[in-house]
Amino acid sequence: MTIEVRNETTARVDETEFVHLARFVFEALHLHPATELSILFVDEEAMERLHVQWMDEPGPTDVLSFPMDELTPGTAERPAPEGLLGDVVICPSVASKQAAGSGHSAVEEMLLLTCHSILHLLGYDHAEEDERRVMFDLQRKLLLTFLASRRDS
Repeated sequence: MTIEVRNETTARVDETEFVHLARFVFEALHLHPATELSILFVDEEAMERLHVQWMDEPGPTDVLSFPMDELTPGTAERPAPEGLLGDVVICPSVASKQAAGSGHSAVEEMLLLTCHSILHLLGYDHAEEDERRVMFDLQRKLLLTFLASRRDS
């Protein structure tokens, strides 16, 4: 698995934590070992430019996902094919503001956003209520299991 993490902000980000999360999700969803992902942390100005360019919406947002090879999850018997999953772009300052309102840390918010975005890159969505339930239940299970495993080690 090739997981590239870059931080172009002044925020402190433990890049290895995000690599570990991505690997955990990849393994749980049976992605090919050669699957590639990029995670980029940007400031509000850069995020606003991307938000306007790709979503035609003003202001910075917390996270954007850019799928590449339209991969979908595999199974233990039939792992997903090799490919480029895509890019996740996170704005730590926006995530930090959201975390304060949600009662958890900025790091936990960014880990949640990363997990959420990986699921989007794999074709999950939450436009409809049944899709939302499936995606958010999986997101919760993956993130809580990951966090518990990190505390145990």
